[in-house]
Amino acid sequence: MNIMGVLQKLALESGFAAFFTTDGGWKNLVMIIIAFVLLYLGIVKKFEPLLLCGIAFGCLLSNLSYFIGMGSNALYHPELWEAFLDSTSPYYHSYGHIMSNCGLLDFFYIGVKAGIYPSLIFMGVGAMTDFGPLLANPKSLLLGAAAQLGVFVAFFGAVLLGFTGPQAASIGIIGGADGPTAIYLTTKLAPELLGPIAIAAYSYMALIPLIQPPIMKLMTTDKMRKVKMVQSREVSKTEKIIFPIVVATFVILLLPSTAPLIGCLMLGNLFRECGVTDRLSDTAQNALMNIVTIFLATSVGATMVAQNFLNFSTIKIIILGLIAFSISTVGGLIGGIIMYKTSGGTINPLIGSAGVSAVPMAARVSQDVGRKYNKSNYLLMHAMGPNVAGVIGSAIAAGFLLSVFG
Repeated sequence: MNIMGVLQKLALESGFAAFFTTDGGWKNLVMIIIAFVLLYLGIVKKFEPLLLCGIAFGCLLSNLSYFIGMGSNALYHPELWEAFLDSTSPYYHSYGHIMSNCGLLDFFYIGVKAGIYPSLIFMGVGAMTDFGPLLANPKSLLLGAAAQLGVFVAFFGAVLLGFTGPQAASIGIIGGADGPTAIYLTTKLAPELLGPIAIAAYSYMALIPLIQPPIMKLMTTDKMRKVKMVQSREVSKTEKIIFPIVVATFVILLLPSTAPLIGCLMLGNLFRECGVTDRLSDTAQNALMNIVTIFLATSVGATMVAQNFLNFSTIKIIILGLIAFSISTVGGLIGGIIMYKTSGGTINPLIGSAGVSAVPMAARVSQDVGRKYNKSNYLLMHAMGPNVAGVIGSAIAAGFLLSVFG
């Protein structure tokens, strides 16, 4: 028996050797290092850890899968999903062939492709959201709408940079600061960009406390930031029950493509408010939300294979995402300044920055910045109105883009 030959064969066939012997293997090594960095940011820096840890580990698994071959032992088979979606492929109608070659992450990914996970996340968000501040001050809806400005600015910017209409729409929705919405729209319009768009969306959501305050200080004066708002009226239980029913009916009839997101968001909120489905509300907020988050994060991370992620388009998406998010913050603040002037100085324009959909982090940033200039100021509940309006606004923006390009 040739011991040296056996050892040499093992060394050459190992995944470690494949980094250097496989065509493009170094790219997968880079992606594995990126996965380690994302794990560090999620665990040590606590940047959106519930999602970033799963996304990072999914990225790690899919790039490790590259070195164990794309056969039955592999975790993820991107080429199978391309075949499944391509009507010209010989495997398009061969469901049995695709299923027999699926790996673990492929089955997880079914929920992403079908738009199931983002919709269920929205149900959990609805069950956790109190729309009372929005009902107490309906004008907050305008701030949520104004904060979608970045979505359309980034869309046109992406078109100018050479992206197709569907790709540009998927990039623009990063400006809504709503991860599930970005994932939902991207899987429908530009699934090949899912990895970088998901990373950009969740990274900027996690960096809200760093990104928004400089913009808020730049656009407002000391006098504006010191405005103390009066307590809002108390919202009745009846109003809170009727609200999700009315919103679901009106928005879905207006934009049918929003039905999965808006429908689940309002169903979750109805569970919360109606008073007779406490068990369902608790399940949507906790068990269901946690289970779906695991599947969503891991399968989205799996799309970050080196061949799709390491290219110039990813850099452009990251930059456009930052522009989209910043312009959305600017749009919300412009709306807040207009309300400040038209109300005779009784509305603090800082609450406009909370019009982005990152609940409740954006509202907390409005509160923190306001408190620095007026220690007796409590803007949190006032900012929650635009904040939850932003959730609805981003879903409507996604529905509009889907109806145009879908």
